[in-house]
Amino acid sequence: MKYVDGFVVAVPADKKEAYIALAAKAAPLFKEFGATRVVECWADDVPDGKLTDFRMAVKADDNEEVVFSWIEYPSKEVRDAANAKMMADPRMKEMGDSMPFDGKRMIYGGFAPILDE
Repeated sequence: MKYVDGFVVAVPADKKEAYIALAAKAAPLFKEFGATRVVECWADDVPDGKLTDFRMAVKADDNEEVVFSWIEYPSKEVRDAANAKMMADPRMKEMGDSMPFDGKRMIYGGFAPILDE
């Protein structure tokens, strides 16, 4: 069964091109490690909520935009193996050292799909 890693992060608006470049560099590595699909989405219609919303979730500043991303894998086992490979790969460490956003505010998690139409 498929498995999905999901991410939400706040990226400074003036770092959009740097984020796109990083994502474009990372996507082939995720695929090399077993991902079947990598999707990165820049906020376009993200309303403010009263109790919670995407911006509040990542403590986005006025000069930041929200990025919503997911990576699909054929199974949780492939995803777990991919995560282990990523942690050991020097190319990923190099990218991690130059992220154009505050990784401490990233929200992420693994999800088992319950509907895939």
